Amino acid sequence: MAYELHYWPCIQGRGEFVRLALEEAGADYRDITREDGIDDMVAGLDAPPRPAFAPPYLRDGDLVVGQTAAILHYLGPRLGLVGESEADRIWTHQIQLTIADAVAEVHDTHHPIASSLFYEDQKPEAARRAAAFRDERIPKFLGWLERVLGANHAGPRHLVGDRLSYADLSLFQLVEGLAYAFPQATERALAATPKVVALHRLVAARPRIAAYLASDRRLAFSEDGIFRRYPELDG
Repeated sequence: MAYELHYWPCIQGRGEFVRLALEEAGADYRDITREDGIDDMVAGLDAPPRPAFAPPYLRDGDLVVGQTAAILHYLGPRLGLVGESEADRIWTHQIQLTIADAVAEVHDTHHPIASSLFYEDQKPEAARRAAAFRDERIPKFLGWLERVLGANHAGPRHLVGDRLSYADLSLFQLVEGLAYAFPQATERALAATPKVVALHRLVAARPRIAAYLASDRRLAFSEDGIFRRYPELDG
């Protein structure tokens, strides 16, 4: 039975981290809302006894898994995108959670007060939040990933061990999003993190990922998603 991915149909968002893993593995999956609309997704959020808080969520038969990092933790061993040892699996999950922290901070640069308000309703606060994010947090997150790559006992080609993991794919997506939303600040940070740059290029060149990126399944970034380009926020 195909995996069923439930996420908003018109944006990359957090669902893209899951989608990259499914694409890299050549997994049989259905992008439900893109095929059938959002009714099933919305209904699934109210499904007892263990409803997901918000999309994305993944359905595998009778099992439903919500939260991007939890979905990838579940899929990792099934798709061959995580090491075999418990230590490797926990470490990969920890990296993914840190990337999730970065994504949440990206969101808060354009919605620092409330998601229910428009960006235009909180522009002064967004400017202050974005300044701290681009000057302090982007270098800190990418610098940490650089140190993780440098400390990997198997070499800096991957974050964990000597094989591609879902964390590598998520690093790629984080860099892609940051480069879209904060091109100037990200360029400065990447100049100090050559191992991150190399891994980003390695992932982009993988045959299935390259084919996916060139396909119409890969939505473009936009100002409706998490990574938004507002030039005034890039300083």
